[in-house]
Amino acid sequence: MTDAASSVITLIGFKLSGKKPDSGHPYGHGRVEYISGLIMSFIVLLLGLSLLKSSVNRILTPKPSEFSWLTVAVLIVSIFAKLWLSLFYKKFQKLTGSATFSAASADSRNDVITTFAVLLSTVIYAVSGFDIDGYTGALVSVFIIISGIGLIRETLDPLLGQPPEKELVEEIYNRTMAHRGVIGIHDLVVHNYGPGRIFASLHAEVPANADMLESHDMIDNIEHEFKNEMGLEMVIHIDPVITDDPYVSHLKSQMISVINRIDERLTLHDFRVVKGPTHTNVIFDVVVPRDIGFGDKELKEKIDELFSEKNENCNTVITFDRSYID
Repeated sequence: MTDAASSVITLIGFKLSGKKPDSGHPYGHGRVEYISGLIMSFIVLLLGLSLLKSSVNRILTPKPSEFSWLTVAVLIVSIFAKLWLSLFYKKFQKLTGSATFSAASADSRNDVITTFAVLLSTVIYAVSGFDIDGYTGALVSVFIIISGIGLIRETLDPLLGQPPEKELVEEIYNRTMAHRGVIGIHDLVVHNYGPGRIFASLHAEVPANADMLESHDMIDNIEHEFKNEMGLEMVIHIDPVITDDPYVSHLKSQMISVINRIDERLTLHDFRVVKGPTHTNVIFDVVVPRDIGFGDKELKEKIDELFSEKNENCNTVITFDRSYID
């Protein structure tokens, strides 16, 4: 009965997630997929809790079991049927990336384990007369509960907003950097609105002395490439970077050395230098890990202290960024 209800939830979830975008939901309804997967995950958890309760009652108030070859045959057929169904769901999960199929596959796998435990208890009782039904049920229920909690986390993370997968980040980086006019990228942000509905934005650094019309045309081509080949809605912002000024390059090299002395995970971008009659402003952004251990004010003081050792007439203007990718 619960499997039938789960299948209904899966069907409704796919139907709703496939609806076209409308005025109230311009990014589509793909996240319904995660909601239906979350409901399925709670069903798995509740089944585990229900099995644990009945198993404990069986241990506290044991009842004589019954054995028949018909029972054994039904259990064996059920195991193979559920194993096939679990693999079937898993196959479609890999094809679609569906959280619902992932939960359904786990649910069927748990059915295989539960049914095998029943079969084992039945056979042991027939051979030895020792009833372990309650104990095996309790062990299996703990496994199902842990599985349900894991599935809830797996389906809840995309709803809350998790970092994009490493493989996707690497592909975005490699595809963008493959174009000769791009010398660096930063500020990558990826929004997931369900399987096949991913939106992203990034900043692409290009030489400041390049023709801006040519750079703009290149960026348009990159955006179209992501759309046509990956189904990814990409928006790219152009950041002109000075690459032919020895003084700017020298200061940038010094600043990279400074931030790496503080923490090798620190990176900088949008590096600019504004010269004045009395001092020079060095303007840039620093991407800071979330677990660095101290605040922006303290970090700026450390940077200024190290940088001023060789550049007394330079003032730093720093914007601290946090990365939205892992």
